[in-house]
Amino acid sequence: MGMLSLAIWTPILFGVLLLAFGRDEHAKAVRWLALLGALISFLVTLPLYAEFDTASAAMQFVENQPWIARFNMHYHLGVDGISLWFVLLTSFITVVVVIAGWEVITERVHQYMGAFLVLSGVMIGVFCALDGMLFYVFFEATLIPMYLIIGIWGGPNRIYAAFKFFLYTLLGSLLMLVALVYLYIASNGSFDLHEWQHLPLTAQAQTLLFFAFFAAFAVKVPMWPVHTWLPDVHVEAPTGGSAVLAAIMLKLGAYGFLRFSLPIAPDAAHEWAWLMITLSLIAVVYVGLVAVVQQDMKKLVAYSSVAHMGFVTLGFFMFSDLGVSGGIVQMIAHGFVSAAMFLCIGVLYDRVHSRDIASYGGVVNTMPKFAAFALLFAMANCGLPGTAGFVGEWMVILAAVKFNFWLGLLAASALVFGAAYTLWMVKRVYLGPVTNDDVRQLLDINAREFVMLALLAAAVLWMGVYPKPFTDVMNVSVSHLLEHVAVSKLPQ
Repeated sequence: MGMLSLAIWTPILFGVLLLAFGRDEHAKAVRWLALLGALISFLVTLPLYAEFDTASAAMQFVENQPWIARFNMHYHLGVDGISLWFVLLTSFITVVVVIAGWEVITERVHQYMGAFLVLSGVMIGVFCALDGMLFYVFFEATLIPMYLIIGIWGGPNRIYAAFKFFLYTLLGSLLMLVALVYLYIASNGSFDLHEWQHLPLTAQAQTLLFFAFFAAFAVKVPMWPVHTWLPDVHVEAPTGGSAVLAAIMLKLGAYGFLRFSLPIAPDAAHEWAWLMITLSLIAVVYVGLVAVVQQDMKKLVAYSSVAHMGFVTLGFFMFSDLGVSGGIVQMIAHGFVSAAMFLCIGVLYDRVHSRDIASYGGVVNTMPKFAAFALLFAMANCGLPGTAGFVGEWMVILAAVKFNFWLGLLAASALVFGAAYTLWMVKRVYLGPVTNDDVRQLLDINAREFVMLALLAAAVLWMGVYPKPFTDVMNVSVSHLLEHVAVSKLPQ
């Protein structure tokens, strides 16, 4: 078993063990086993970074075994500078989410923890798959544990939210399946992604493939106007579900653009870049304004996620080193910051059982330690220099200004909206005098919550102050991708 297989199957194995043998009467042992599984799963991903060759654009740690020989499907895994950090991010966030659900989840603890560990392994599989059908299987498999997490441990309208999440994302993915079958036939029976990237496809075929992939990945990002499922799902999902959804699952769609849309249909990507840039700017500006008027904290952060992910797709479709690297950095930073924002809302919800901004006021007076963490994450959400939230957005804005000054100016305006909705929430929830008895009786965070938030705070500050390890890993792979996309794949 190679290192990537270890990274994928270790959390899945622990998850299956919990599902098979866990019982509510042994909840304490279940929690410790889940934490052990999450920590081991994180530790087995660390050698990937330690042994990664940053000077090579080739896939590394490659594993390739026959899977379904009749259809030439392979268990083909590998990572490059684009996918490596997402493997590490997934395993890291899983540890944090297990800690977050430690005391909060009291029923079906083994199923809750097991679902998250299985989901972690499957998501890592998406980032490692180099076989088209293997990618599709992992991509679709992520829906099942997340559907259960929302539907079982979610809020009052959890069934509605779970169905909406499942149907939206499944519908888009079915068009991707049609595209995969077409590529399988066009390549004379191969599911190899590398082979697909060198097919001489006609302009019409590229356009149809581009929009088939767009249907799957745009819903997952989610891009405007197919973003409407996200606020409903975030509001109903349990805190851990919201954290994983925002931190990792939204990235699956953006990653799909880099792995499928750009390299397989480069001419169509160039032709329709104006559409992608327009939709991204609408997400950045319009959805940012929608976030300003939200009264529910989870909805506010959900809409801010749509706006922040707009920066990602904006960076990708300007076809510059700075833009694509900035988009990838923004994905990683958003993983840390959005998870932290949702976990902070979860800390308050566990105590007051309300997500409404109006239910709070003056929290800093009763929970000073917690308020310090919350303010740091809020500043990162605004894109404050020195935090993770700044680096990716700044890179994308610089790329946008080089691409077109007015486009860059419009993108930069999002920083103003981001500051507006985030600081407006901070002012009403955390600052000022205590406004009601619920806030007056609040107790500050305990040791478990402190560890959970401290881990994310360290990640946010590290990436903000010293982003070099993140950018060094991806530079060569991004340059290689752009060289490939710059060359026409139309038949000569």
